[in-house]
Amino acid sequence: MVSELPRTLKVLWGVAERPVRGPQPTLSLDRIVAAAIEIADRDGLAALSMARLAERLGCAPMSLYRHVANKDELLVFMQDAAPGEPPELPAGWRDGLATWARALRAVLYAHPWILQATTGRPPLEPGQLAWLDRGLAAFAGTPLSHDERGQMVMAALYLARGEAHINAVLMSGTPDVTEDYGALLARFVTADRFPALAEALAAGVFASDEPDDGFEVGLARLLDGIELLIAGSGR
Repeated sequence: MVSELPRTLKVLWGVAERPVRGPQPTLSLDRIVAAAIEIADRDGLAALSMARLAERLGCAPMSLYRHVANKDELLVFMQDAAPGEPPELPAGWRDGLATWARALRAVLYAHPWILQATTGRPPLEPGQLAWLDRGLAAFAGTPLSHDERGQMVMAALYLARGEAHINAVLMSGTPDVTEDYGALLARFVTADRFPALAEALAAGVFASDEPDDGFEVGLARLLDGIELLIAGSGR
């Protein structure tokens, strides 16, 4: 039995009307969501409250509740709207998936609060499903099974989210720690206690301050692995 859909999904899929009762016709769900995204982008998710949102929109807090029931509902609408349209993909699965993964990573860097917000269930919002659909479309014409296509898209998603999450934490931390991470590690890491890590430090692994380095290396290795999978598929 399919459980009853949350009101947010009914609104997003157009099977429930958006609330419009009451005064202030200039206040709409789209305007509320856009303002909430602006606050979260600038000041972080912790800074977003219904009271601050109302102040930003120049309305009474109760006016917001004519359009959104609570902050949890608001976060669902924000996660659906913030990514925007997925990118158009170039020909070829490799370039297509790389374009998709880079675009997803760019969304997470532009809206790092997405990494904190969660609905506790798989994505069912149309905006998020559009991105999943576009990622799967990169494999059109390949011999991979649909299960394999889904697994590879999820692997690219995990890479983008993981890298964005790590760098979001680093960028929000103490500046001197972020900038001198390699030097700080070198003060505490010894070959007898952390032999593999000490070798990595000596090789300059943590010397680069370019976040793109690790992501692009990881993405290239993922694509190489998918290429081997396709070549050995025998189909």
